[in-house]
Amino acid sequence: MENTNAEFLTLEKLPIAISFLTQEVKEVKALLMERPTDLQHINADQWLSLTELCIYHPDKPTKHTVYQWVHTRKVPVHKSGKRLRFLKSEIDQWLKLGKKKTYAEVQSEAMEKRGLQ
Repeated sequence: MENTNAEFLTLEKLPIAISFLTQEVKEVKALLMERPTDLQHINADQWLSLTELCIYHPDKPTKHTVYQWVHTRKVPVHKSGKRLRFLKSEIDQWLKLGKKKTYAEVQSEAMEKRGLQ
């Protein structure tokens, strides 16, 4: 469609214009669906900055909180000069380690230990 400006749009051209716009919206939607969103699809080996870690972490901690974690060595971190870098795969593993065991898991481990002793 050559002229899509509203000033050239007549009542007779309206169905064609709507069809054109509908097709354009479908194409834009298809492009957006192919594109990874935010930090959800980041490579496991990707480095995160302090700001990116704050966004990626499920609790959305403040920078101050992350600095405290770094200072107390609670979070895996790599330091390059004054910059802090976090490897996404290490952060994922660290987050998984914080999982609390269910009562059944604790009981199962206790039974295994009794059998080994």
